[in-house]
Amino acid sequence: MKPKIYIDGEHGTTGLQILQRLQGRDDIELLSMPHDERRDPEARRRLLNAADIAILCLPDDASREATAMVANGTTRLIDASTAHRTDPNWVYGFKELDREQVQKIAAARFVSNPGCYPTGAIALIRPLTMAGLLPKDALITVNAVSGYTGGGKGLIAQMENDGPDGIDAPLFLYGTGLTHKHVPEIKGHGLLENEPIFSPSVGRFPQGMMVQVPLHMAQLNAATRQSVHAALEAHYGDSPHVRVVPLAESDGVVRLDPTSLAGEDTMDLHVFGNDTQINLVALLDNLGKGASGACVQSLDLMIA
Repeated sequence: MKPKIYIDGEHGTTGLQILQRLQGRDDIELLSMPHDERRDPEARRRLLNAADIAILCLPDDASREATAMVANGTTRLIDASTAHRTDPNWVYGFKELDREQVQKIAAARFVSNPGCYPTGAIALIRPLTMAGLLPKDALITVNAVSGYTGGGKGLIAQMENDGPDGIDAPLFLYGTGLTHKHVPEIKGHGLLENEPIFSPSVGRFPQGMMVQVPLHMAQLNAATRQSVHAALEAHYGDSPHVRVVPLAESDGVVRLDPTSLAGEDTMDLHVFGNDTQINLVALLDNLGKGASGACVQSLDLMIA
C-alpha cells in the first residue's frame, strides 16, 4: 500500500511548497483536510492518526499539540517548526549532518526539520568541529540574509503591499538582542560549546539565502584555506544536495547573489579568503534546502 501523507498546515508558506513538491507523485497518497473542517480539532486528530507520516507546518505550540494527538498511535512525524530541533528524542532532519544521519532519519518516528539559517550555519561549522580544525570552544559569528518568505504570511504581506503596515526597507536587520531562537540549534548541532553571535537580516526578495561564518585562521587548529575546503569535501562527498564549490570557482566570484539557488533544493558551500582569514558561505533557498525541500528529503528517506 502507498504510504499516506498528511500535511498539517498545508495552506501556510512551507506547507504549500511541500504540497507542490508532492502533488502528482504516484508513490504516496496525500490526505487533505476539507476546507469546512479546518477548525475542527477532531477532524484534525482523525487525519493525523490516519496518516503514516504527518508533516507539521505549524507554529511551535500547535506542533506540540499535534504531537500529543498521535502520542499513542503509530503516525510518524516531520516537524517543520522550531519546537523539537534540540530535543534528543527527535532526529534532526539534516541528512548530511554525519554519516549515520541518513539511517537515523529513515528509521525515526519523530524527525525535526532544520531551520533555514541553521542549515547553512551548521553545514559550514559542524564538519570543521568534527574534523578538529575548529575548536569546539571557538567564539563564532554567523551573519545571514534571507528572502522574506521565511517570515511567513505576515511578513510576506508587509513586504508586498503598500499599506500602513508595509515595510519599505530594501533590507533590514533583526534579532538585535542576540537571543534568536535559532541560536541553541546552531550551537548544539554545530558541536559548539559557546553560543555563536547570530545576526540575521531580511532582503527584499522572496526566496534565497546567504549565511556567512567569517574566521581568522588563528582561530583554527593549524589549518589552511585548502585544508578547510578539504574537510568540507570529505564530509559531503558526492552528496546530491550539498555542493562544496571548488576553490578556483570561488576565487572567480566577484559578487555572490543570495537568490542564485532560489527554487532549488540544494546548497552551495564556498570557502573564500586568503592565508590569514577565510569567509565560509552557504548559499541556499530558504524555502528549499532550508525548509520544504529538506522536509521532502527526509520524507523520501522515511518511505524508502
